[in-house]
Amino acid sequence: MTGGRLPRSGVPAAFDRHAAAYDRLVGANPGYHADLRRAARAFALPADGAGARLLDLGCGTGASTAALLAAAPRAEIVGVDASPGMLARARAKPWPATVRFVESPAQDLAAEDLGGPFDGVFAAYLLRNLPARDAAPAALRSLLRPGGVLVVHDYALRDGPLARLVWHAVCWGVIIPAGRLLAGDAGLYRYLWRSALDFDSPEGLADRLRHAGFTGVRIRTAGGWQRGIVHTFRAEAP
Repeated sequence: MTGGRLPRSGVPAAFDRHAAAYDRLVGANPGYHADLRRAARAFALPADGAGARLLDLGCGTGASTAALLAAAPRAEIVGVDASPGMLARARAKPWPATVRFVESPAQDLAAEDLGGPFDGVFAAYLLRNLPARDAAPAALRSLLRPGGVLVVHDYALRDGPLARLVWHAVCWGVIIPAGRLLAGDAGLYRYLWRSALDFDSPEGLADRLRHAGFTGVRIRTAGGWQRGIVHTFRAEAP
């Protein structure tokens, strides 16, 4: 902690401490898993993903990996996370032989480290947490084959007061108290609150992807209370 705040460099260790309670917390969020599955379908892979290689960056306890598997059950999927505690939870779940997990900071990866390049990269709730946020989109593009698809699913608050008011209310009324109750410490969830406020707007993140060389950038918002707060971005490597 620095001045009472969790720096982005401390996020993996914080997830280690909260790994045991994490699945219960996200499972209590209405629509969380359904939104991840909807985001994973944005890859639009033919034939259930047969022959495709997908990279799940920031896979955590495997919720995003399960969403990818549901969208592309015949694809090869590599889940990567910097938190050994979260990965231990992911590896303890039943997976087919086509799914494997690797411990590594996302920003330190090169395509050849994992046998890439990949047909698709899924980055769910990741970009806000990377220390080198400005360099991240170009690094993600380097992991893709030409024509490969990046799908980003993250908190990106729409400009204007409404999304921020809803975000404040949900965080301080539900997420932060639930984190304190289930994990005994709300520091990670206060970080979540701040990180979304400090992150790009949907249009700002789309521009960031375009500046990194991605084409065909499309944005879709989630539903329910997350409308205007959580967005899915689909972009293609030229």
